[in-house]
Amino acid sequence: MIDWEQFWTNLVNWASDTGIKIIIALIILIVSFRLITVITRKTSKRLIEKKKMDKTLVSTLFYVLRIALKIVVLTCLIGYLGIDTSGLAALIAALGVGIGLAVNGALANLAGGVLILITRPFKIDDYVSAGGFEGTVEDIHIVYTKIRTNDNKVVYAPNGPLSSSTIINYSEKELRRVDLNFTIERKEDYKKAEEIILEITNAHEKVKKTPAAMSRILEHNINGTTLVLRAWCNNADYWDVFFDLQESIKKGLDDNGIIMPNNQVDVRVKND
Repeated sequence: MIDWEQFWTNLVNWASDTGIKIIIALIILIVSFRLITVITRKTSKRLIEKKKMDKTLVSTLFYVLRIALKIVVLTCLIGYLGIDTSGLAALIAALGVGIGLAVNGALANLAGGVLILITRPFKIDDYVSAGGFEGTVEDIHIVYTKIRTNDNKVVYAPNGPLSSSTIINYSEKELRRVDLNFTIERKEDYKKAEEIILEITNAHEKVKKTPAAMSRILEHNINGTTLVLRAWCNNADYWDVFFDLQESIKKGLDDNGIIMPNNQVDVRVKND
């Protein structure tokens, strides 16, 4: 038979001792986790806004700091509840070794993340082409990098392969060159075409006067004469200048009667 009186006595004793500790621990856990998240995010945001530290470095360091502080709080609360943390530490160490052997790729990504933070081939908000992806870097974590593509997809690229791949950073330099090709028929006056191309290019408000734009013959081929245009602009204005010149130069050549050839195939049938 169950001694209900003793049962309720034990339950009350447990609730008044261990139960209260668990409730206090849960409250401390929730409050401290929330405070750590709010404080670290506000501090990192303030440092970035005041430009005291680099955005990429601040974001990554405070992300790691946030996780480390939460682990410390959790460990302290486990000790407060009377659980032997020495045995827990040994268990975590053993699990760490086993997980480390099982996730060798993750360790490579970790090393790649450290390498990216040290060598700094790109930073947050840079437009890059790397690891087979192209887009704007939104965030750099210790094991992966978050890239937003032009069609608004989000790619989580592992830092291991990313750090060892060829990286093209389109945002690192202040100026960027716009290269465009225009093919005209062989019989057309290429000098006149070059003058039209340069006149339209130099009239664009976002095209730099220094270095000066240039237009010359790139090649002669079966389709006609190909002229190349090379013009400089601010990095942020690249796509505006690219599309504006494509459209305005095409219209300018058409208005001046300079023909741009269409690919065609002449078929002759021999009837024996």
